[in-house]
Amino acid sequence: MGWTSTLRSVQPCFPLTPRRKTGSRDTMPRFISTTVLKRDVFSETHKGYFEDAPDVAVIRRIVSAAPWWSKPVAWKLARQEIRALKAVKGIPGTPTLLMTDKDGLYRLWSDGTPLHLARPQDAFWYQDARRLLHAMRRAGITHNDIAKPQNWLVLPDGSAGVIDFQLAKLHKRRGRLYRIMAYEDRRHLIKQKRSFAPHLLTPAERRILARRSLPSRIWLMTGKKLYNAVTRGIFNWSDGEGTGDRIDLEGPSIIAALKRHPAVTDVALAVYPFPRKGTGLYAFAEAPDGVNTDDLAALQGSHVKKGGADLIQPVARLPRYADGTPRDDILRLIAMNQMTELEVLVAGDPDMAAIAAEIAAGRLNFTDRRISSMEGRG
Repeated sequence: MGWTSTLRSVQPCFPLTPRRKTGSRDTMPRFISTTVLKRDVFSETHKGYFEDAPDVAVIRRIVSAAPWWSKPVAWKLARQEIRALKAVKGIPGTPTLLMTDKDGLYRLWSDGTPLHLARPQDAFWYQDARRLLHAMRRAGITHNDIAKPQNWLVLPDGSAGVIDFQLAKLHKRRGRLYRIMAYEDRRHLIKQKRSFAPHLLTPAERRILARRSLPSRIWLMTGKKLYNAVTRGIFNWSDGEGTGDRIDLEGPSIIAALKRHPAVTDVALAVYPFPRKGTGLYAFAEAPDGVNTDDLAALQGSHVKKGGADLIQPVARLPRYADGTPRDDILRLIAMNQMTELEVLVAGDPDMAAIAAEIAAGRLNFTDRRISSMEGRG
């Protein structure tokens, strides 16, 4: 079976070691990247397709792109992900691993809507998510990162899906560690239910929410402080603390300063998670004929006395609502590098999708950290 027929059949049985005989029909075709979804110290994650199967979306995680100092950890995480994806092979709702190579891995794109956008209100999705956790548990897998709603999907048929297995663990023994991790996975699923459908919580689930495992309590009291110091200080991660009022306080002066440039016709602001605590300000400067970013930064430096935009991106045109105001929902997702959510948001509007894609292609933030206080919005 060739690459094209294998991909289109969507069978989770693709060889994990590619055959690269020059001139052979089995030679791996070229991967075409269409979007960079994420870039951090552990890998680059691209969405694209193989040139002989352009209708099949593929995710490419490039671990070799990690800087030298983080490569050992990056490859450890990649090997964990590969082992976990092999273990969940065939479980509905889990990603399909296609292959690995010297640079990383390929898997099929998981088509679905992130949980915090879909916000299911009926019991079916949560029941199916529990079914999915049970199936993973039977395979000896704990996910360990499903506290993030963006790692849960509502699939097109309404069932549950889960992605991002970098922190997943394949347990050879079903001992105490396995039981604790499985319990925490279950507990985090119930927390998602509490966030998006609290009316569905059962008395038993409320009791589980009130009862953390002992390692979890110890982690909160000790390990999380060290984790935050490392991830926010060294890796420039943030868990997305509150947005504060930077747009209200600094926005007017930033907009006025950037509009001083004759090429700038409008300015829109968005927030994104900033390294360590707090949020950054992201300015989109509309300049149909183009403008130099250094000139905009100089204007801001001269006319904004306190604060200022942390990132300034010139764009040919801003996405707009029918009344002409900038689409803050689209710009916010671009600023926070939420490309999956962006695709969902503009899927039914080809013209808006084209504008969003043009801006996203030049975006300046490639981390995938979220601002949790914004998830409850409309």
